[in-house]
Amino acid sequence: LEENRVTAILGSSGGGKTTFLKLLNNMITADQGTITYQGKDIESYDPVSLRREIVMLPQDPQIFKGTIKDNFTKTEAITDNENSRNLNYNELLQKVSLTQDLNDAADNLSGGEKQRLALARVMLLEPKVLLLDEPSSSLDKKTEEKIIKRVVDYVRKNNRTLIMVTHSSKIAEKFADKIINIENGKIIK
Repeated sequence: LEENRVTAILGSSGGGKTTFLKLLNNMITADQGTITYQGKDIESYDPVSLRREIVMLPQDPQIFKGTIKDNFTKTEAITDNENSRNLNYNELLQKVSLTQDLNDAADNLSGGEKQRLALARVMLLEPKVLLLDEPSSSLDKKTEEKIIKRVVDYVRKNNRTLIMVTHSSKIAEKFADKIINIENGKIIK
C-alpha cells in the first residue's frame, strides 16, 4: 500500500476486509507472513505508539458520555497526543458536516451523526494513516459522498494515507487511487 494515497477495500460481507484493517495496525497478529510499516516489521513497534500513527475507526464507533466537546477533550487526554495542533473543534465539526453546538449532548446524536463525530475525533489525532471501516455506513448517499470527499481532501491536503473499507464501488472508483477486492480472506484481481 502506497504512502499518501487513498486505497479502497471492497468485498462481500465476511470476506476479510475488517480483518485486513486490524492486521495493518497490529490489533491482531498475522498467522503467517510479515507486515511492514516504514520498512520495519509491524511486530517490532510498540502497539500503543503504532496505533497513534495508524488510527482505525471501526464501523460502529463508541461515543463518550457527555458533550460533543467532551468527546474531543477525552480523546486528546486518552491518547496523550503530542502531535495535535489544538485544531479548532468547530472546524472539525464543519469538516464532517455536523452543525451541533459543542455543548450539545453526544448521546442525542443520530447514528450517522455519531459516526461523523467519531471521524472528527480521528482527524483531531492527525494520524499518518487512517484506517476507516465503512466510515459512511450510517449515512444517506448524498451525505456519504460529501463526507468521503471531505475526508479524502483532508488526507490529500495533509499528506496522509487513507485505507478505507467501503460497500460502495461508486465511492471507491470516484475517490480511491487504488482499489483492492478481498473475498474469502484473499486479495483478488
